[in-house]
Amino acid sequence: MKQVIQNIRNGLTEVIDVPIPQLGEGQILVRTGASLVSAGTERMLVDFAEKNLLEKARSRPDLVGQMMDKARREGILSTVEMAFNRLDQPMKLGYSSAGVIEKISKGVLGLEVGQRVACAGGNYAVHAEYAAIPHNLVTLLPDNVELESAAFTTLGAIALHAFRLTKAQVGEKIVVIGLGLVGFLAASIARAAGCEVVGIEINPQRLELAEKMGFVVCQPQRASELKLAYTAGNGFDAVLIAADTPSNDPVELAGEVARDRAMVVAAGAVGQTIPRKIYYEKELQFINSRSYGPGRYDSTYEEKGIDYPIGYVRWTEGRNLAAFVQLLATHKIDVRPLITHRYNLEEADQAYQLISGKIDQPFLGVLFVYPNQGQQLSREEITIDKIMVNNLTKTESQVTVGVLGAGNFAQSVMLPIIKQTGLVHLSGIATASGVSAQHAAKKFHFNYATSRPEAIYEDETINSLVILTRHQFHAQQVIAAIKTGKHIFCEKPLVINQDELFRVIETLREHDYFPTDFSSADKIIEHQLSKPVLMVGYNRRFAPLMQELKQFFSPLYQPAAIHYRINAGSIPPQHWLNDPLQGGGRLIGEVCHFVDTLTYLIGELPEKVAAFQLKGLEPTLEDNLHLIFYYPNGSIGSIAYLANGDKSFPKERLEIFSGGKIGVLDDFRHLELVGNNQHVVKRSPLRQDKGHRNEWVAFVQAILHARPTPISLSDILGVSQATLSAQHALRSGVEENISYPSLV
Repeated sequence: MKQVIQNIRNGLTEVIDVPIPQLGEGQILVRTGASLVSAGTERMLVDFAEKNLLEKARSRPDLVGQMMDKARREGILSTVEMAFNRLDQPMKLGYSSAGVIEKISKGVLGLEVGQRVACAGGNYAVHAEYAAIPHNLVTLLPDNVELESAAFTTLGAIALHAFRLTKAQVGEKIVVIGLGLVGFLAASIARAAGCEVVGIEINPQRLELAEKMGFVVCQPQRASELKLAYTAGNGFDAVLIAADTPSNDPVELAGEVARDRAMVVAAGAVGQTIPRKIYYEKELQFINSRSYGPGRYDSTYEEKGIDYPIGYVRWTEGRNLAAFVQLLATHKIDVRPLITHRYNLEEADQAYQLISGKIDQPFLGVLFVYPNQGQQLSREEITIDKIMVNNLTKTESQVTVGVLGAGNFAQSVMLPIIKQTGLVHLSGIATASGVSAQHAAKKFHFNYATSRPEAIYEDETINSLVILTRHQFHAQQVIAAIKTGKHIFCEKPLVINQDELFRVIETLREHDYFPTDFSSADKIIEHQLSKPVLMVGYNRRFAPLMQELKQFFSPLYQPAAIHYRINAGSIPPQHWLNDPLQGGGRLIGEVCHFVDTLTYLIGELPEKVAAFQLKGLEPTLEDNLHLIFYYPNGSIGSIAYLANGDKSFPKERLEIFSGGKIGVLDDFRHLELVGNNQHVVKRSPLRQDKGHRNEWVAFVQAILHARPTPISLSDILGVSQATLSAQHALRSGVEENISYPSLV
C-alpha cells in the first residue's frame, strides 16, 4: 500500500510502498477514503525536518542540552551515532481521516466490516491507503455524511473540545481569534450551539470566506471597534484563540476584547506570556485546550480501549468525535466550503509545498483523496503484508537472519551492528505497522519487509531469528521460533512473568534442549551442539571492560562483595515499560541486565534474595529499589536501581571487593583495578562500549563454528527466575529462597 512519510533527517516528504499493517487487539483495519492535512501540526513537522542540523539544534535547545549530557557520560562517538540514527527515522504524517472498515480484531464490539467510519489519532489515522485504528478512536458515519466531510472529524473534535472549555452558554457572545481550519470549525460549532460569534483574522481571503459563511469578522487592529459595537463595550463572554504564531499578540488581544471574568481558551500554538495588568484587572481565566478531549494521550483509553464512565466524563475524545459527526449529519455544520485543494496520495509533495508556502496559493482545507472509495475489494487486495525491498543473494555459508521489531533500540543499536559486522545475510524484517520495517529493510539491506511476524517464522530460508520487539511478545516469539528449529537471539528480558518462563522451559523440554546423559562433559557439550543456539541479549557480560574486570578476579578464590548502582532516571508512569502487561515493569525489563552481570562475575546463580524500595514514592513503578542476592559460594551482590536522580550524572557504577583486590567500573568508560600493590586505570574516551557488538559476534560465531551458546541455558533461564523471585520478594517484603525449575 501507499503511505506518506516524513524523513526528519533529510527533510524529504515521500510516498512509499509499505506492507498493510497488522491489527493489534482492539483495533480495526480501515481502507482510507479521504484524509485531511493539518496545516498547523503537519507544516510544523515538515518545516522542522527541512532545517539543516544547525537550524534543528537552534530550534530545540532542550534536546541539544540532553545530547551534550549524553556525550559527557557515554562519549562523543556513541552520542553522534545515536543522534543520526534517531534523526533518520520515518515519521508518519496525518491524524484525521475517514474510510471503510475492512477487518476487525478481537475485543471490538459494535462495529462491522463494511461500515464507514471517521478516524482519529497521530500514528493511527495517517495518510495511507490502509490504517490500523484503536476502536476508541473511530466513530460510525451516518449515510448522509460523505467521506470527504468526515475527514474533518478530528479537527472538528479539537475545535469542539476547545469550545466546551469556554463554558459558553446559549446567547453569549464569543470571539474566535484566527480563522484557520480549527478557527472556522470552532466558530461554526459556537454558532450551532446558539452563541453569537465574531471572527478575527489577518488573512483577507479567509475574512472574505467567513463573511460568505455568515460570520461577523474583522482584522485585529479593528477589534476594539468591534468590541464596542458588538458588545456595547462590555467585552466578549469567551475568547477562543485558534491562531498559530509564536507571538504573544493573540493572548494580548484576547485580554483586550474579553469582558470581566471571561474565559480565554487557547487551541492554537501561540506565545503565552500573559500580560498581567489586563488579565489581573479583569480576573480572566486562561486555559490551554488539550487536543480533542479527555482520553487524549492516555494509553489506557486510546491503545487499550478502556472508556471513561459517561457519568464521570461526559465528553471524552471519542464522544467528541461522534458529536461532531452528528453536527455534520444534521447539517448544523458544513465543512465543504472549507475545502480548497484535493490531491491524490502520489501528489503528497505538492500538498506539503502548498501548506509550507513554497507554492504561492491561498489554501485552507487540503484533502488527500483515495481510489476505490466505493468499490468492494477482494481479500487478496487487503492482505498484502510483504514487500520486496532488495534482491540480495546469499551464500550457503551465511547465517540467514530474520528480525522481529524495528523500534528505537533496534535501529539505533542492534541493526547497525548486525549490518556492520557483515557476518550474515539479512533476509526479512517485520513490524506491525510495516512502515518501520520498510525503512529498516531499505536502510540495512534486508530483502523484504513484512507486517506479519509469521512470515518470518514460515520462511524456511531463514535459520536465525532476532527478536527486538516489546517485552510482552518475547516469550511467545521465542516459543514459536523454538518450534521452527531456528537459532534465536532475543533481546532481554526473555519473559515478563512466571507463567511465561514455565512455558518457555516446557517448550525447550519438548524439543530436547536439555541433556539427559551427564556421564561426561563431552556428552553434555555434544548435546548442546546438536541444538539451535538460544541467546538472550545480556550484553554487559560481553563489554570489553567488564571482561577485563572478570579476568582480574578469576579465579574467584574468596567470596566477593559487589555493589552495582544504576542511576536509571525517571520515565513517565504511563510509559509502556511500566505497564506490567507490556513491559513487565522496570525491575523485570531492565534490572535483569544487572542480575545477569552479578551472575557472570560471581560465576553462579544466587540462592536467596531480599528486596526493598524507597518509601513515600510510587510503589507500583518498582523503579527505586535495592536488591541483595546471596550466592552459594558466600558472595553477596547488591543492586541499587534508582529513578530519583539526575540523568546528567553517569548511569552505572560497579564495585567489587574480593581476595585483597578491588575493581571499579564507571559507566563502561573507566575501569580501576587495584591489587598486588598495583593500581591500573583503563579508559574508553570516545565511546561507551556495553558489549552489544561482542555479544552479536559471539552469537553468530556459535552458529558458524558449532560452538556452545555464548550464555548457558542455565544462566539464561536462571537469571529470569532470579529476577522474578526478586520482584516477588519486593512485593511480599519477605526474603525469598530462589527455587529454580528443573532443566532435565
